[in-house]
Amino acid sequence: MMSTNANSVATAAPKEWEDLSSFLIPKPDKVNGPTNPQATLRLFGHDPKDVRVTLYRDHHAWCPYCQKIWLYLEEHKIPYAVKKVTMFCYGDKESWYRKVCPSGMLPALSIDGQLITESDVILINLDAVFGPVPSSPDLDSDEVYPYRRLERKLFGAWCDWLCRRHVPLTGGESRAAESFKSVAAEVDSALGKSKSPFFLDSGFSIADIIFTPYIERMSASLTYYKGFSLRASYPNINAWFTEMEKRPTYLGTQSDFHTHSHDLPPQMGMCVSDGTKETRKMMEYIDGGYVDSPHYEFETSTTPSPDVALEALTRVYLHKEQLVEVNPTTDKGKFDEALRCVLTYLATGEVVKPPQGTAEGMRYLRDRVNVPRDMSLHAGRKLRIALELTAKLDGDGQWPRIQENNRRDQNPVPFVEAKRKREEAMVG
Repeated sequence: MMSTNANSVATAAPKEWEDLSSFLIPKPDKVNGPTNPQATLRLFGHDPKDVRVTLYRDHHAWCPYCQKIWLYLEEHKIPYAVKKVTMFCYGDKESWYRKVCPSGMLPALSIDGQLITESDVILINLDAVFGPVPSSPDLDSDEVYPYRRLERKLFGAWCDWLCRRHVPLTGGESRAAESFKSVAAEVDSALGKSKSPFFLDSGFSIADIIFTPYIERMSASLTYYKGFSLRASYPNINAWFTEMEKRPTYLGTQSDFHTHSHDLPPQMGMCVSDGTKETRKMMEYIDGGYVDSPHYEFETSTTPSPDVALEALTRVYLHKEQLVEVNPTTDKGKFDEALRCVLTYLATGEVVKPPQGTAEGMRYLRDRVNVPRDMSLHAGRKLRIALELTAKLDGDGQWPRIQENNRRDQNPVPFVEAKRKREEAMVG
């Protein structure tokens, strides 16, 4: 395992880009392989002419309702195309999408050319056209309905606790916390009564799909803003997460605590910290990339594969020009070298001192590593650690805290344009 001790600094220069290219891992099969957030076409072994469905989802995989449809399609193995759209909180919505969907809503889904919006309506239509998810009742069944109500009840309690600024000394914060915990106990009890690790006795079903997006975000946001671990507090919910994390379909859509903690505020209006010492410490751990900290055992039950550091290296290498271009570091040559220092660490475990004045730029990038858009959860963790350890060697300089009213710092346009040019060059 790679050391996270930044005290033993190598005197050697970082590897050049050409040398780093020898560490790149093969590209995954995005079309027929495991669930992949970068995919634009999913065939599951079918012929391209079998594609009847197009999913319109957000570029960054932040939208919970998009995740619900995405997970359904992956579990059902329905061939589909993906078209990615900008959410308003991180950029301007594409004009072409307004022509497809005048409301601009996400997600949207086209079946045989017919556009459908609203995630539950989309699922009902998918059930009607393709049948329900294998071994699952359909969304509108009497068996699933109580779980749909329970999920909405949990969502409401979560919003009340996370997103309301309660008046001090009135007990509002503690009442909201207890209300959420009471509903979470209902969810835990429902799982405990099931004969399977999932909500239904028969096993994985659409009930699990509808719970997934927001309970994932609850686990992240309550840890970060309230110092409360959902998985540590409810054993059956934790067991459910563990079973979900055995499914490649879920792992391909799963985000992490850092991404959700900072993508939620502009979507929810606000996320309110309880301000306790324990919560502030947890925020520091998560924002700092968990460097020298044990506090991530309830983020995921999975263990990193041997190549996650090289996965992170490969993903950064692919976008290196854009990452240097959009970084606020004024001296682009210095930041290019700092980035090579980070990737040298990922490739070899060797810590290389970066150029002076690049710490802020590395922490700017550390704060904008996005899971699963950029890479898997464990690869994202490795990259944040590498960025923080390298930045420490240049001092404590920090970029201003991530904005909460919008995330326009994450505008996808430079990366989308670069991808388009690469594809055009390959065709030419």
